[in-house]
Amino acid sequence: MAVLSLDHVSYTYGEGTPFEIKALDDVSLTVREGSVTGIIGHTGSGKSTMVQLFNGLERPMQGRVLLDGQDIWTEPKKMREIRFRVGLVMQYPEYQLFEETVGADIAFGPRNIGLDEEEVARRVAEAATLVGLPKDLLDRSPFELSGGEKRRAAIAGIMAMKPEILVLDEPAAGLDPRGRDIILNAIRSYGKHTGATVIIVSHSMEDMAAYCDDIVVMAHAKVALSGTRDEVFANAEALTAVGLDVPQITRLALLLRARGVDIPDGIYTVEAATRALRKLFGKGRTV
Repeated sequence: MAVLSLDHVSYTYGEGTPFEIKALDDVSLTVREGSVTGIIGHTGSGKSTMVQLFNGLERPMQGRVLLDGQDIWTEPKKMREIRFRVGLVMQYPEYQLFEETVGADIAFGPRNIGLDEEEVARRVAEAATLVGLPKDLLDRSPFELSGGEKRRAAIAGIMAMKPEILVLDEPAAGLDPRGRDIILNAIRSYGKHTGATVIIVSHSMEDMAAYCDDIVVMAHAKVALSGTRDEVFANAEALTAVGLDVPQITRLALLLRARGVDIPDGIYTVEAATRALRKLFGKGRTV
């Protein structure tokens, strides 16, 4: 699988005009191969610009975007191949559905790669299963689906191309809690099933804690903090300094520790808190 990195990348919108905005300022990072990496930060911190650079939708003004150590812009004519390797799911991808049936929409990408129909059908079925779309929905119009089902169909269309790196910009935006869990579990399953590297942009600390191995915190067009999930969330002061916070369950765990409850460090999810409290108070207790 591929390794993706940014090498001293800068990008400015409206350069040289009164509306100039620096989106990325000398950013360097490497995404760990095979990981689920979360990118988090406030609006305007540079997250969305970064993901558009990852697969060549935008070109850095300074610096390089590297895929397996090679600058993706060395041969611009091969950018189509880069975009097959680095699959990008933009916000609200359901608005890009256009085929007559859900199955045809998911099949569009694999056909565009040039796969034979037998392999296309296999990939459509596999991707639909990964995102939890029942087989009977594949023959229906995508416009008959619910909002969450449309989102899953759109993401399945990218998964069916089997990118080595899957990049998703706010994939759970606007969904209810159940819909969020379905989408994010499907994304994590894709990484485990294929060995691909997954990059998720989100505003939600809870999502970052539940689904990501590594986290990159963006602020003011720079990387403010990066590391494993535990390393980043252990640095509450640095998060607070850029206007972010640890997950709410972590705050609760800290309050319990302050009141004398012997709960361990490193509680970032409800599941982890439940396990810790059951261990502390006994398996027979309901938490």
